[in-house]
Amino acid sequence: MTAPPLPRSVVIHGHFYQPPREDPWLDEVETEPSAAPFHDWNERIERECYRAVIAARRYAPDGRIAELVNTLAEISFDVGPTLLEWMERSAPQTYAGILEADRLSSARHDGHGNAIAMPYHHTVLPLASRRDKVTEVRWGIADFRRRFGREPVGMWLPETAVDPETLDVLAAEGIRFTILAPHQVERVPSGGFPGWYRTPGGRAIALFVYDGAISHDVAFGGLIRDAQLWAERLLTPGAAGGDRRLVAVATDGETYGHHHHFGEVALAWLLGDLARRDVRVENFSAFLARNPPEEEVRLVAPSSWSCPHGIERWRADCGCRLAPERPTQQRWRAPLRQGLDWLAGELHALFEREGTPLLGDAWAARDAYGGVVAGDGSTMHRWLSERAPRLEDGNNRVRARELLELERNALRMFTSCGWFFDDIAGIEPLQVLRYAARAIDLAGAGAARLEAGLLEHLAQAESNDAAAGNGRALYLNVVKPKVPAPQRVAAGVAALRVVAPEADAASAGCYAVQSEGDRLRLTSCRTGREYAFRVSVERRGAARLAIDVTPLDAPAATQLALADLPERQRRAVTGWLRRDIVARCLTSDEATELATGAAELSHVAARALLRAVSALEHDQSVAAVGTVCDLADLLQLLNLHIPFDVQTEFYRIRAKAPREVARRLGFAEGD
Repeated sequence: MTAPPLPRSVVIHGHFYQPPREDPWLDEVETEPSAAPFHDWNERIERECYRAVIAARRYAPDGRIAELVNTLAEISFDVGPTLLEWMERSAPQTYAGILEADRLSSARHDGHGNAIAMPYHHTVLPLASRRDKVTEVRWGIADFRRRFGREPVGMWLPETAVDPETLDVLAAEGIRFTILAPHQVERVPSGGFPGWYRTPGGRAIALFVYDGAISHDVAFGGLIRDAQLWAERLLTPGAAGGDRRLVAVATDGETYGHHHHFGEVALAWLLGDLARRDVRVENFSAFLARNPPEEEVRLVAPSSWSCPHGIERWRADCGCRLAPERPTQQRWRAPLRQGLDWLAGELHALFEREGTPLLGDAWAARDAYGGVVAGDGSTMHRWLSERAPRLEDGNNRVRARELLELERNALRMFTSCGWFFDDIAGIEPLQVLRYAARAIDLAGAGAARLEAGLLEHLAQAESNDAAAGNGRALYLNVVKPKVPAPQRVAAGVAALRVVAPEADAASAGCYAVQSEGDRLRLTSCRTGREYAFRVSVERRGAARLAIDVTPLDAPAATQLALADLPERQRRAVTGWLRRDIVARCLTSDEATELATGAAELSHVAARALLRAVSALEHDQSVAAVGTVCDLADLLQLLNLHIPFDVQTEFYRIRAKAPREVARRLGFAEGD
């Protein structure tokens, strides 16, 4: 009996994506406690996965490292544009490795690079209007072109969510292929070949269909832990038998190192094993160039790879959830979708009404904005000056940029993760609501009406957590800033200049800063709008600040404390305050312990506070009391409680200790 023929080609695709996490008023990612011990989920997954797949360890038989492998140079991949935007700023080495992988694969495959494009935001496109589909695709193409230096041939669809109009838009924009799950077509083309799909607009696009069983077992079965079995599955004909010219596997990129620790090691081993076989490991573009489609394919639409109910996971309580063992409801999905759909319609009408006199063809301007949306303020200013040279009035230029940012946030608020998980109180739904709030903030005179309309819908979106309430309560209590971002930033700049005059505070978040005396002028890098304030800072103790911020065009001042500052500024200010207290209140031996790493600051500070409290029994001078208060402040800056032993010692000497110390150490004054 002859052995079954091997597949001629293998394509392994990784879809790398994380939702955008930036605060839309600051353009900075703030701490996500659930990602601990890392700052946020982008940082955590970059450490566990993204940097691992570009430097995967391939081990020798003795267990030592034989070589490091950039696996992306050998597999097909896409990376979400918003994730690349974050990487470019925050993980530049990983970002460079991704671009290098495409360059290496292009050289290996006669110009057919491994990277394919993705619509700019991870939007479930069948739920979007055609106009929004076009913008998302055009922004994705522009971003790909800027980063990879070539035109994309293929495009990954978020959640592989598809309908006829989506494919018509892709084909109209020059995309030659996309990738679907087997259940998304009526009949899978034979031999692993791609099939033609004829769009309603009379266009044609190639559809590759990945092997569902193998892909599932990589992501959820045992193949990621047994690369040898994985190789055997790839090289063994399916149940239907026959000569497979292509076996394609598609998985979330986070499978390799995040969902499965050391998954990138299995991938590297697999790629090394396949290289020794009579099989070509390549990408879809290279295969398509040699094997144009012959069979026509019919869609099952609308459909996606992660919801067996089509696309209901992003608009209904269809039963799909991350933790099926928990008795939760997802009825909140419908009012969240309905509210944001309503808001988007209102925002789009406002954009067209105000944007047309400023930008000419407002929708063409929105599409073109994708070429600079990830750029800095000067890039955006230059782009607008070239596109609308007649906008000489500064207020009109600012308003034009605000309207484009309004549309950016109107698109971002449909990021699919807002509906994918199990509760509206999760970080992903809260994030899409932040984009909605920012868009409303940019709407101008009609903002109050828009917010009221959205809140009416959100009141119907009940959380599974009774303490969280509904979407309306979450929007008002968690999402909407209590103090406008420019005032918080101005307070942070002033606070830093008081505690550390030598620190550089020329920029903060997405604001450029100019100062003269007690006056600060902030300029938004994204819109060009200027904000002017008078700011005063009063230092009350070693680590307590009272910051008064008064807009120059309004008489009322807002008083802020350290906790109100944007995270990056708050961390900078508290860092300087900690260093000041350490320098004044610790002994030279304790400073040496810290410098050499022999002890942690929390332990040393607690010990020093116990010593300072004990000293109060015989010394109640201003200096002695000040040391206790300063060290108590230091523990507060470290987010630590007053230690048990310190409180016990204070209680022993409380009759001799100054009454003002009691409350600082957690006691009711006078007890």
